[in-house]
Amino acid sequence: MGKRMLLGAALLAMVAATPAQAQYWSRSWMAAPLVNRAPPEKHPDLNDRTVRQVVRLSSGGQRIRIRLSNEMSVNPLLVGSVHVALAGENGAIVPGSDHVVTFNQAQGATIPARAPLLSDPIDLAVKPLTRISISIHLPQGAADATVHSYSAATTWTAPGDQTGAETLTSPTVIGPRVVISAVEVDNAKRGTAIVTLGDSITDGVRATSDSNRRWPDLLAERLQKAGRKSVGVANAGISANRLLSEADGYNALARFDSDVLAVPGVTHVVILEGVNDLGGAARDKRPMLTPQTVIGAYRQMIARAHDRNIKVILATILPYKGAGYWSAEGDAVRIAVNEWIRTTKEADGFVDLARAVADPADPSRMAKPYDVGDALHPNDEGFRVMADAFDLRLFK
Repeated sequence: MGKRMLLGAALLAMVAATPAQAQYWSRSWMAAPLVNRAPPEKHPDLNDRTVRQVVRLSSGGQRIRIRLSNEMSVNPLLVGSVHVALAGENGAIVPGSDHVVTFNQAQGATIPARAPLLSDPIDLAVKPLTRISISIHLPQGAADATVHSYSAATTWTAPGDQTGAETLTSPTVIGPRVVISAVEVDNAKRGTAIVTLGDSITDGVRATSDSNRRWPDLLAERLQKAGRKSVGVANAGISANRLLSEADGYNALARFDSDVLAVPGVTHVVILEGVNDLGGAARDKRPMLTPQTVIGAYRQMIARAHDRNIKVILATILPYKGAGYWSAEGDAVRIAVNEWIRTTKEADGFVDLARAVADPADPSRMAKPYDVGDALHPNDEGFRVMADAFDLRLFK
Protein backbone atom coordinates (compact mmCIF):
# COMPACT_ATOMS: atom_id res chain seq x y z
CA MET A 1 0.00 0.00 0.00
CA GLY A 2 2.85 2.37 0.86
CA LYS A 3 4.40 1.88 -2.58
CA ARG A 4 1.05 2.53 -4.24
CA MET A 5 0.65 5.74 -2.30
CA LEU A 6 4.15 6.88 -3.30
CA LEU A 7 3.43 6.03 -6.94
CA GLY A 8 0.15 7.95 -6.81
CA ALA A 9 1.87 10.95 -5.27
CA ALA A 10 4.54 10.85 -7.99
CA LEU A 11 1.88 10.72 -10.71
CA LEU A 12 0.05 13.67 -9.15
CA ALA A 13 3.30 15.62 -9.05
CA MET A 14 3.87 14.90 -12.71
CA VAL A 15 0.36 16.06 -13.59
CA ALA A 16 0.83 19.23 -11.55
CA ALA A 17 4.07 19.96 -13.39
CA THR A 18 2.43 19.53 -16.81
CA PRO A 19 1.39 22.85 -18.39
CA ALA A 20 -2.35 23.36 -18.54
CA GLN A 21 -1.97 24.18 -22.21
CA ALA A 22 0.55 23.04 -24.82
CA GLN A 23 3.09 25.82 -25.27
CA TYR A 24 3.93 26.33 -28.90
CA TRP A 25 5.14 29.90 -28.87
CA SER A 26 5.92 31.79 -32.05
CA ARG A 27 6.78 35.44 -32.60
CA SER A 28 4.00 37.57 -34.02
CA TRP A 29 5.51 41.07 -33.73
CA MET A 30 9.03 42.38 -33.22
CA ALA A 31 11.15 45.53 -32.87
CA ALA A 32 14.89 44.85 -32.74
CA PRO A 33 16.52 46.32 -29.57
CA LEU A 34 18.74 49.39 -30.02
CA VAL A 35 20.75 51.85 -27.97
CA ASN A 36 19.15 55.30 -27.77
CA ARG A 37 21.83 57.33 -29.56
CA ALA A 38 20.04 60.65 -29.27
CA PRO A 39 21.80 63.24 -27.07
CA PRO A 40 20.73 62.90 -23.40
CA GLU A 41 18.90 66.22 -23.53
CA LYS A 42 16.68 64.80 -26.29
CA HIS A 43 15.75 61.62 -24.43
CA PRO A 44 12.07 61.65 -23.41
CA ASP A 45 11.35 62.18 -19.72
CA LEU A 46 10.09 58.79 -18.54
CA ASN A 47 10.35 59.33 -14.79
CA ASP A 48 7.14 58.11 -13.09
CA ARG A 49 5.38 57.99 -16.45
CA THR A 50 3.28 55.47 -18.33
CA VAL A 51 4.42 54.53 -21.83
CA ARG A 52 1.62 53.27 -24.10
CA GLN A 53 2.42 51.59 -27.42
CA VAL A 54 0.17 49.96 -30.02
CA VAL A 55 1.40 47.04 -32.10
CA ARG A 56 -0.34 45.04 -34.78
CA LEU A 57 0.21 41.31 -34.49
CA SER A 58 0.69 39.21 -37.62
CA SER A 59 -0.44 35.76 -36.44
CA GLY A 60 -3.04 35.00 -33.77
CA GLY A 61 -3.13 32.72 -30.74
CA GLN A 62 -4.99 31.53 -27.67
CA ARG A 63 -2.56 33.34 -25.37
CA ILE A 64 0.15 35.95 -25.76
CA ARG A 65 3.29 36.95 -23.91
CA ILE A 66 5.29 40.16 -24.06
CA ARG A 67 9.06 40.46 -24.28
CA LEU A 68 10.57 43.52 -22.65
CA SER A 69 14.17 44.49 -23.33
CA ASN A 70 16.89 46.10 -21.23
CA GLU A 71 19.53 44.53 -23.45
CA MET A 72 21.19 47.77 -24.51
CA SER A 73 21.46 49.22 -21.01
CA VAL A 74 24.25 48.89 -18.46
CA ASN A 75 21.81 49.60 -15.62
CA PRO A 76 18.94 47.55 -14.14
CA LEU A 77 15.47 48.76 -15.11
CA LEU A 78 12.59 48.93 -12.63
CA VAL A 79 9.27 48.15 -14.32
CA GLY A 80 6.07 48.90 -12.44
CA SER A 81 2.57 47.98 -13.56
CA VAL A 82 2.14 46.59 -17.07
CA HIS A 83 -1.21 46.16 -18.81
CA VAL A 84 -2.18 44.84 -22.23
CA ALA A 85 -5.52 45.18 -24.00
CA LEU A 86 -7.14 45.25 -27.40
CA ALA A 87 -6.44 48.64 -28.95
CA GLY A 88 -9.02 51.16 -30.05
CA GLU A 89 -8.40 54.55 -31.63
CA ASN A 90 -5.35 56.53 -30.50
CA GLY A 91 -4.19 53.75 -28.20
CA ALA A 92 -7.39 53.64 -26.17
CA ILE A 93 -8.19 50.36 -24.41
CA VAL A 94 -11.20 48.46 -25.73
CA PRO A 95 -13.51 48.15 -22.70
CA GLY A 96 -13.49 44.72 -21.10
CA SER A 97 -10.24 43.61 -22.76
CA ASP A 98 -7.68 44.92 -20.25
CA HIS A 99 -5.31 42.39 -18.65
CA VAL A 100 -2.70 42.86 -15.93
CA VAL A 101 0.67 41.49 -17.06
CA THR A 102 2.80 39.60 -14.55
CA PHE A 103 6.39 38.45 -14.53
CA ASN A 104 7.31 35.32 -12.61
CA GLN A 105 3.81 35.44 -11.08
CA ALA A 106 4.36 38.94 -9.70
CA GLN A 107 3.34 42.43 -10.77
CA GLY A 108 6.33 44.60 -11.62
CA ALA A 109 9.92 43.49 -12.01
CA THR A 110 13.52 44.61 -12.21
CA ILE A 111 15.17 43.72 -15.49
CA PRO A 112 18.92 43.14 -15.09
CA ALA A 113 21.35 45.09 -17.24
CA ARG A 114 21.82 43.60 -20.73
CA ALA A 115 18.86 41.25 -20.28
CA PRO A 116 15.37 40.71 -21.71
CA LEU A 117 12.31 39.78 -19.65
CA LEU A 118 9.44 37.55 -20.75
CA SER A 119 6.01 38.02 -19.23
CA ASP A 120 3.92 35.16 -17.92
CA PRO A 121 1.37 33.85 -20.43
CA ILE A 122 -1.60 36.21 -20.77
CA ASP A 123 -5.03 34.71 -21.35
CA LEU A 124 -5.92 37.08 -24.17
CA ALA A 125 -7.03 35.31 -27.34
CA VAL A 126 -6.08 37.32 -30.43
CA LYS A 127 -6.93 36.90 -34.09
CA PRO A 128 -4.35 37.51 -36.84
CA LEU A 129 -3.74 41.20 -37.56
CA THR A 130 -5.16 42.24 -34.18
CA ARG A 131 -3.97 45.56 -32.71
CA ILE A 132 -3.05 45.49 -29.03
CA SER A 133 -2.14 48.28 -26.63
CA ILE A 134 0.76 47.75 -24.20
CA SER A 135 1.09 50.14 -21.25
CA ILE A 136 4.17 50.19 -19.00
CA HIS A 137 4.70 52.29 -15.88
CA LEU A 138 8.33 53.27 -15.22
CA PRO A 139 8.44 54.44 -11.57
CA GLN A 140 12.08 55.58 -11.74
CA GLY A 141 12.22 56.39 -15.43
CA ALA A 142 14.76 54.89 -17.82
CA ALA A 143 17.65 57.19 -18.58
CA ASP A 144 19.26 54.72 -20.98
CA ALA A 145 16.20 52.76 -22.05
CA THR A 146 16.53 50.17 -24.78
CA VAL A 147 14.56 51.51 -27.75
CA HIS A 148 13.77 50.90 -31.38
CA SER A 149 14.45 54.27 -32.98
CA TYR A 150 11.94 54.13 -35.83
CA SER A 151 8.48 52.91 -34.90
CA ALA A 152 6.21 53.69 -37.86
CA ALA A 153 3.63 54.19 -35.09
CA THR A 154 2.70 56.65 -32.37
CA THR A 155 3.97 56.16 -28.83
CA TRP A 156 2.44 58.09 -25.93
CA THR A 157 3.66 58.85 -22.43
CA ALA A 158 1.54 60.19 -19.57
CA PRO A 159 2.24 61.14 -15.94
CA GLY A 160 1.98 58.54 -13.17
CA ASP A 161 0.60 55.03 -13.38
CA GLN A 162 -2.15 55.11 -16.00
CA THR A 163 -1.56 51.58 -17.28
CA GLY A 164 -5.19 50.58 -16.66
CA ALA A 165 -6.76 53.80 -17.93
CA GLU A 166 -9.02 53.47 -20.94
CA THR A 167 -7.63 56.73 -22.32
CA LEU A 168 -4.53 58.56 -21.11
CA THR A 169 -4.73 61.89 -19.31
CA SER A 170 -2.32 64.62 -20.46
CA PRO A 171 -0.45 62.40 -22.94
CA THR A 172 2.72 63.39 -24.82
CA VAL A 173 3.73 61.85 -28.15
CA ILE A 174 7.27 60.50 -28.57
CA GLY A 175 9.01 58.82 -31.51
CA PRO A 176 10.69 55.52 -30.66
CA ARG A 177 9.50 52.18 -29.36
CA VAL A 178 10.50 51.98 -25.69
CA VAL A 179 11.42 48.79 -23.78
CA ILE A 180 9.10 46.44 -25.72
CA SER A 181 10.82 44.18 -28.27
CA ALA A 182 8.39 41.38 -29.13
CA VAL A 183 4.97 39.82 -28.72
CA GLU A 184 4.58 36.06 -29.05
CA VAL A 185 1.48 33.93 -29.45
CA ASP A 186 0.68 30.44 -28.17
CA ASN A 187 -1.32 27.80 -30.00
CA ALA A 188 -2.10 24.11 -29.68
CA LYS A 189 -0.14 23.48 -32.89
CA ARG A 190 3.24 24.81 -33.88
CA GLY A 191 3.18 28.14 -35.66
CA THR A 192 5.61 29.56 -38.17
CA ALA A 193 7.60 32.76 -37.74
CA ILE A 194 9.22 34.46 -40.73
CA VAL A 195 11.91 36.93 -39.67
CA THR A 196 12.62 39.80 -42.07
CA LEU A 197 16.20 40.94 -41.52
CA GLY A 198 17.09 44.26 -43.06
CA ASP A 199 17.76 47.96 -42.87
CA SER A 200 15.50 51.03 -43.10
CA ILE A 201 13.73 49.62 -46.16
CA THR A 202 12.55 46.69 -44.04
CA ASP A 203 12.10 48.84 -40.93
CA GLY A 204 9.61 50.85 -42.99
CA VAL A 205 11.19 54.30 -42.88
CA ARG A 206 8.97 56.76 -44.78
CA ALA A 207 5.92 54.49 -44.65
CA THR A 208 2.76 56.27 -43.56
CA SER A 209 2.77 56.22 -39.77
CA ASP A 210 0.16 54.13 -37.93
CA SER A 211 -0.89 52.53 -41.22
CA ASN A 212 0.92 49.15 -41.16
CA ARG A 213 2.07 49.74 -44.74
CA ARG A 214 5.65 48.45 -44.40
CA TRP A 215 6.37 45.54 -46.74
CA PRO A 216 6.61 42.98 -43.88
CA ASP A 217 3.18 44.19 -42.66
CA LEU A 218 1.75 43.74 -46.14
CA LEU A 219 3.39 40.33 -46.53
CA ALA A 220 1.67 39.29 -43.28
CA GLU A 221 -1.67 40.42 -44.74
CA ARG A 222 -1.06 38.39 -47.91
CA LEU A 223 -0.30 35.28 -45.88
CA GLN A 224 -3.49 35.68 -43.86
CA LYS A 225 -5.60 36.21 -46.98
CA ALA A 226 -4.07 33.01 -48.38
CA GLY A 227 -5.29 31.10 -45.32
CA ARG A 228 -1.86 30.79 -43.69
CA LYS A 229 -3.35 31.63 -40.29
CA SER A 230 -0.48 30.28 -38.17
CA VAL A 231 2.25 32.14 -40.08
CA GLY A 232 3.64 35.28 -38.45
CA VAL A 233 6.07 37.90 -39.74
CA ALA A 234 8.60 39.35 -37.28
CA ASN A 235 10.17 42.57 -38.58
CA ALA A 236 13.86 42.71 -37.58
CA GLY A 237 14.67 45.73 -39.72
CA ILE A 238 16.94 48.43 -38.30
CA SER A 239 17.36 51.78 -40.02
CA ALA A 240 20.94 52.26 -41.33
CA ASN A 241 21.82 48.61 -40.66
CA ARG A 242 24.68 47.04 -42.57
CA LEU A 243 25.96 43.55 -43.23
CA LEU A 244 29.49 44.03 -41.99
CA SER A 245 30.04 47.33 -40.20
CA GLU A 246 28.39 49.25 -37.38
CA ALA A 247 25.88 52.05 -37.80
CA ASP A 248 22.90 52.66 -35.47
CA GLY A 249 22.78 49.00 -34.48
CA TYR A 250 24.89 45.89 -34.53
CA ASN A 251 25.74 44.68 -38.04
CA ALA A 252 23.65 41.86 -39.47
CA LEU A 253 26.24 39.18 -38.75
CA ALA A 254 26.61 40.38 -35.14
CA ARG A 255 22.86 40.37 -34.41
CA PHE A 256 21.95 37.27 -36.39
CA ASP A 257 21.87 35.00 -33.32
CA SER A 258 19.67 37.25 -31.18
CA ASP A 259 17.41 38.71 -33.86
CA VAL A 260 16.94 35.59 -36.00
CA LEU A 261 18.15 32.28 -34.56
CA ALA A 262 16.73 32.90 -31.07
CA VAL A 263 13.26 33.92 -32.28
CA PRO A 264 10.60 31.44 -31.03
CA GLY A 265 9.01 29.48 -33.85
CA VAL A 266 11.33 30.82 -36.56
CA THR A 267 11.33 28.68 -39.70
CA HIS A 268 12.37 31.21 -42.38
CA VAL A 269 14.46 34.36 -42.63
CA VAL A 270 14.23 36.87 -45.47
CA ILE A 271 17.49 38.84 -45.83
CA LEU A 272 17.44 42.27 -47.51
CA GLU A 273 20.77 43.87 -46.57
CA GLY A 274 23.76 45.45 -48.28
CA VAL A 275 22.80 48.82 -49.76
CA ASN A 276 24.16 50.71 -46.74
CA ASP A 277 27.48 48.86 -46.95
CA LEU A 278 27.87 49.92 -50.59
CA GLY A 279 26.55 53.43 -50.15
CA GLY A 280 28.48 54.02 -46.94
CA ALA A 281 31.76 53.02 -48.58
CA ALA A 282 31.17 55.51 -51.40
CA ARG A 283 30.04 58.31 -49.11
CA ASP A 284 32.91 57.85 -46.65
CA LYS A 285 35.48 57.37 -49.42
CA ARG A 286 36.47 53.93 -48.17
CA PRO A 287 37.48 51.05 -50.43
CA MET A 288 34.38 49.61 -52.09
CA LEU A 289 33.37 46.13 -50.97
CA THR A 290 33.83 43.40 -53.52
CA PRO A 291 30.94 41.17 -54.59
CA GLN A 292 32.78 38.28 -52.93
CA THR A 293 32.82 40.11 -49.60
CA VAL A 294 29.08 40.77 -49.66
CA ILE A 295 28.34 37.22 -50.82
CA GLY A 296 30.59 35.90 -48.06
CA ALA A 297 28.41 37.67 -45.48
CA TYR A 298 25.29 36.02 -46.94
CA ARG A 299 27.03 32.64 -46.90
CA GLN A 300 27.80 33.03 -43.20
CA MET A 301 24.14 33.66 -42.42
CA ILE A 302 23.01 30.79 -44.64
CA ALA A 303 25.32 28.39 -42.82
CA ARG A 304 24.26 29.56 -39.39
CA ALA A 305 20.56 29.39 -40.27
CA HIS A 306 20.85 25.94 -41.82
CA ASP A 307 22.50 24.69 -38.62
CA ARG A 308 19.13 25.42 -36.97
CA ASN A 309 17.02 24.07 -39.86
CA ILE A 310 15.92 27.61 -40.73
CA LYS A 311 15.33 28.33 -44.41
CA VAL A 312 16.98 31.40 -45.97
CA ILE A 313 15.23 33.53 -48.58
CA LEU A 314 17.56 36.13 -50.13
CA ALA A 315 16.17 39.39 -51.52
CA THR A 316 17.93 41.28 -54.27
CA ILE A 317 19.32 44.68 -53.25
CA LEU A 318 17.06 47.50 -54.42
CA PRO A 319 18.25 50.05 -57.01
CA TYR A 320 19.36 53.36 -55.51
CA LYS A 321 20.72 55.51 -58.32
CA GLY A 322 20.08 59.14 -57.43
CA ALA A 323 20.45 58.60 -53.69
CA GLY A 324 23.05 60.73 -51.93
CA TYR A 325 25.54 57.90 -51.49
CA TRP A 326 25.12 56.19 -54.89
CA SER A 327 28.20 55.45 -57.01
CA ALA A 328 28.72 53.58 -60.25
CA GLU A 329 31.28 51.39 -58.50
CA GLY A 330 28.85 50.46 -55.74
CA ASP A 331 26.09 49.81 -58.25
CA ALA A 332 28.33 47.41 -60.17
CA VAL A 333 28.78 45.42 -56.96
CA ARG A 334 25.01 45.46 -56.35
CA ILE A 335 24.34 44.11 -59.84
CA ALA A 336 26.92 41.33 -59.42
CA VAL A 337 25.56 40.35 -56.00
CA ASN A 338 21.98 40.34 -57.27
CA GLU A 339 22.94 38.04 -60.12
CA TRP A 340 24.44 35.63 -57.59
CA ILE A 341 21.26 35.82 -55.48
CA ARG A 342 19.15 34.96 -58.53
CA THR A 343 21.26 31.94 -59.48
CA THR A 344 22.71 30.47 -56.29
CA LYS A 345 21.48 27.15 -54.94
CA GLU A 346 23.06 27.77 -51.52
CA ALA A 347 19.98 29.55 -50.15
CA ASP A 348 16.47 28.12 -50.08
CA GLY A 349 15.01 30.64 -52.47
CA PHE A 350 15.05 34.29 -53.50
CA VAL A 351 12.67 37.16 -54.14
CA ASP A 352 13.56 39.71 -56.81
CA LEU A 353 12.61 42.90 -55.00
CA ALA A 354 15.07 44.93 -57.10
CA ARG A 355 13.26 44.01 -60.30
CA ALA A 356 9.87 44.64 -58.69
CA VAL A 357 10.60 48.33 -57.99
CA ALA A 358 13.12 49.17 -60.73
CA ASP A 359 12.52 51.74 -63.46
CA PRO A 360 12.30 49.66 -66.67
CA ALA A 361 14.09 52.44 -68.58
CA ASP A 362 16.95 52.56 -66.05
CA PRO A 363 17.06 49.46 -63.79
CA SER A 364 19.67 51.07 -61.54
CA ARG A 365 17.01 53.57 -60.44
CA MET A 366 13.79 53.03 -58.50
CA ALA A 367 10.66 53.72 -60.53
CA LYS A 368 9.13 57.07 -59.61
CA PRO A 369 5.69 55.64 -58.67
CA TYR A 370 7.43 53.60 -55.95
CA ASP A 371 9.99 56.21 -54.79
CA VAL A 372 9.22 58.27 -51.69
CA GLY A 373 11.44 60.99 -53.17
CA ASP A 374 14.98 60.19 -52.05
CA ALA A 375 15.74 57.48 -54.67
CA LEU A 376 16.41 55.04 -51.84
CA HIS A 377 13.26 54.38 -49.81
CA PRO A 378 10.01 53.04 -51.27
CA ASN A 379 6.72 54.76 -50.57
CA ASP A 380 3.57 52.90 -49.51
CA GLU A 381 2.94 51.77 -53.09
CA GLY A 382 6.53 50.58 -53.39
CA PHE A 383 6.14 48.55 -50.21
CA ARG A 384 2.98 47.00 -51.65
CA VAL A 385 4.79 45.99 -54.84
CA MET A 386 7.58 44.46 -52.75
CA ALA A 387 5.16 42.40 -50.67
CA ASP A 388 3.35 41.27 -53.82
CA ALA A 389 6.65 40.04 -55.33
CA PHE A 390 6.86 37.14 -52.88
CA ASP A 391 5.84 33.68 -54.04
CA LEU A 392 4.14 32.44 -50.88
CA ARG A 393 5.27 28.91 -51.70
CA LEU A 394 8.70 30.00 -50.45
CA PHE A 395 7.31 29.72 -46.91
CA LYS A 396 6.26 26.07 -46.97
